[in-house]
Amino acid sequence: MLINLIKTGKILALVLVAQTCLGQSNKNILPSWAFGGFERPANINPIISPDTSSRFKDPVSDKMVPWEANDTFNPAAAIKNGKVVVMYRAEDLFGIGIGFRTSRLGYAESTDGIHFNRKKTPVLYPDNDIAKQYEWPGGCEDPRVAVTPNGTYVVFYTEWNRKLPRLGAATSKDLVHWKKHGPIFETAYHGKFFNIASKSASILTKVVNGKQVVIKINGKYWLYWGEQHVYAATSTNLVDWAPVVDKNGELKQLISPRNGYFDSDLTECGPPALMTEKGIILFYNGKNKADDNRDKRFNANSYCAGQALFDKKDPSKNITRLDVPFLRPMEPFEKSGQYVNGTVFIEGMVYFKKKWFLYYGCADSRVGVAIYNPSMPASADPVEDK
Repeated sequence: MLINLIKTGKILALVLVAQTCLGQSNKNILPSWAFGGFERPANINPIISPDTSSRFKDPVSDKMVPWEANDTFNPAAAIKNGKVVVMYRAEDLFGIGIGFRTSRLGYAESTDGIHFNRKKTPVLYPDNDIAKQYEWPGGCEDPRVAVTPNGTYVVFYTEWNRKLPRLGAATSKDLVHWKKHGPIFETAYHGKFFNIASKSASILTKVVNGKQVVIKINGKYWLYWGEQHVYAATSTNLVDWAPVVDKNGELKQLISPRNGYFDSDLTECGPPALMTEKGIILFYNGKNKADDNRDKRFNANSYCAGQALFDKKDPSKNITRLDVPFLRPMEPFEKSGQYVNGTVFIEGMVYFKKKWFLYYGCADSRVGVAIYNPSMPASADPVEDK
C-alpha cells in the first residue's frame, strides 16, 4: 500500500510538473537585452484610420483628391515641442491594390501619444520637383524619421514610381516643410547601387539627456536598410549614403531570413535603431513564408516584429536576435484590411514621458500603438493564441 502511494505520488508530481511546463510554454520570455513587452492600450487602437472627407489639390494631376480615403498605415514618429508627431502613409482611392494607388505622408500630433489631431493635407507627397521622376505616380511610402542633436529632422522613405522603389531622404526643421534630397544611393560608388530596389531605412540613434537623437559611430552616421536582407550604409551628411560592401564590392548581408522562424521570408528594417548599454538594437519586421519552411505557429505570410542585437563597436556584427516575435498580429484590426494574413508593421518609435511608444501599421490599413514602460514591463505577445 505504501509503495503504491509513493508511486502514485511520483506520478502526480510528474503530472503537476508537466502541467506547469505546458502552462508556461505559451509565454514569451524576452532576453535581458531586448525591449518589451509592449502593451496595446485598452480601447484605443487603431489610433489613425482612413478619412474620406480630407481633400488635397494634387500638384501633379492638378486635381482635388481624397488623399487618405482608402488606407492610413505604416507610420514614422518623432518628438516636437513636447508632443508626439506621427507621419503616416496614406493612400487615395485611385487604383486597385497595395502600391497601385498614390501614397502621400500625413501628419498627426498628440500630447499623450495615443490621441491624435491630424492635418487635413499631407506634408510630403509627389510634386513637380527634383523627385517627381522617382515618386510619380506611386508616391511617397513607408517613412522612418529621426532628429539630430541640433534639431534637424531627417526622414527616409520609399520613392515609388511604379517601376523601381528607391530610398529617398528629406530634411526639415518642423516636420511639416520638407526639403527633398532625392535617392540616397545616387552618387556612391559611381552610382553602382542607384538602380537597385531599396527600401526601409533605420538610422542609428541613442537617448542622450532624455532625448532620442541621431548619433555617429566611428565618425559617421550609420543606417540599417533593406527588405529581403538587412544591409547597412554610412554617411557624413545624412542624405548621401554609401552602402557597406563585402570584399567583392557587393552589398554585405548582416542578417537574412531563417527557415522555420517568423522571419523566414523577409527581414525588413523598422524604426530607428537604438544604441543601448548592451549593444545596438535593430527593430525589424519579419515576414513568414507560406510554404513548409515557415514557422507554423504563425500565419502564413504574416508580418511580426523582431529585434536583433548588434555590436556597439562594430555595428555590422550581429550578436543575436529573437527567435519569437515580441509583437504579432492578434487584434481583429491587425488581421483585417488590405492585408488579411495579419500585419503589425513597425516603423516609428519614440521615447516619451519615460516610456517607449511604438507605432505600427495594422494590416496595411490603419495605425496602432503599443507602449513599453521600462519600470513596469508588460508581457510580450504570447507565442501562440490561447
